[in-house]
Amino acid sequence: MSVEEQVLGIARAARDAARNAAGMSMTVKEKILKDVAAKLRDQRSYLQSENKKDLEGAETRGLSAAMMDRLTLSDKVIDQTASGLEEIAAFPDPVGETVGMWTRPNGIRVGRVRIPLGVIGFIYESRPNVTADAGALCLKAGNGVILRGGSEAINSNLAITRLFKEALKESGADENIISLIPTTDREAILHMLKLEDLIDLIIPRGGEALIRFVSENSRIPVIKHYKGVCHLYVDEDADLDMAAKLTLNSKVQRPGVCNSLETLLVHKNIADAFLPRAAQDLSDEGVEIRGCNRSRALVESMKPATEDDWYAEYLDLILAVKVVDDMDEAIDHVAKYGSLHTETIVTESYAAAQKFLKEVNSSSVIVNASTRMSDGYVYGLGAEVGISTSKIHSYGPMGVKDLTTTKFIVLGEGQIRE
Repeated sequence: MSVEEQVLGIARAARDAARNAAGMSMTVKEKILKDVAAKLRDQRSYLQSENKKDLEGAETRGLSAAMMDRLTLSDKVIDQTASGLEEIAAFPDPVGETVGMWTRPNGIRVGRVRIPLGVIGFIYESRPNVTADAGALCLKAGNGVILRGGSEAINSNLAITRLFKEALKESGADENIISLIPTTDREAILHMLKLEDLIDLIIPRGGEALIRFVSENSRIPVIKHYKGVCHLYVDEDADLDMAAKLTLNSKVQRPGVCNSLETLLVHKNIADAFLPRAAQDLSDEGVEIRGCNRSRALVESMKPATEDDWYAEYLDLILAVKVVDDMDEAIDHVAKYGSLHTETIVTESYAAAQKFLKEVNSSSVIVNASTRMSDGYVYGLGAEVGISTSKIHSYGPMGVKDLTTTKFIVLGEGQIRE
């Protein structure tokens, strides 16, 4: 069977299975998700043995430490993923929810009801726990999903998908509601992107090259989960102890993920008191700092930043630093170089916080908290299929309701149009 035939067969099966998913009761969906959560915990040895194959392959290929971290199914990752599935299972069922109803002068009642999107094609890289998150969210929203993970995580992704299929079959559901394209051949993505009659939406999640490839080749609507060039701005009225803590956590807690800090902006009035201290903390954690001329005048060990550094998503222990004259310059910098992902302001000024919240239009704008807070699990969504940097049809971490749309319903008593 050719790659094209394989992808077409999976898509046709997913289209048929999506009808089963759309009509599935809340009770059955809850049971399936709880069963998968239990399987993740009970079969962690199996999952980690499959994950080990991927880690060995990644090491041979010379993946960075940050990328290796993203790839690893540690006990903590497995437990958090299982907990996320249980949280999703407990959510109210979005399918069938009435989100508005009104009466017109002629007596008809018009409303909107939430329905599944249909079949979602999800193309992603590196993190195998995303397989579980995406499968769970799509199922809860009544969709079928076709997963296509990166080659570096193929064994882990197949293992997690197997657990979903087991749980679906055990509950009498169509196992093709959740499918994984089992080939690492990139040709599969191209075939997938042409199937506009079978797939309703494409969600790519990964590096800049992947997003551009999918956007340029898809016949199907795409929601971009683009790179995370996240900023933290330390205002002149910041609590410097808090600012130091948030800067460190945003950069080093998990540098290889999209909500880690990439550029630090510091108000000139507190730069001399804050930057040397922050730079020492960062250096102690192995962070390479690249600064503007004013930053380097305060911390000589900084490397000079180039124009490219302001656009960079490092996903590594590297941080760009710039001293700004005021908040307006900070906001202008974010508008020019940011990726609409996540921005934080550290300030004790209510007026400054409100100005930042109003004028910065990234998908998450945060006051006095780490950029790492920008996450579906942290926001109470249970998990996410990713963080959308497209303003249509969803923006920010995408949870269950973001994987639905609405249809109109009309209730009449014999009204006709004159």
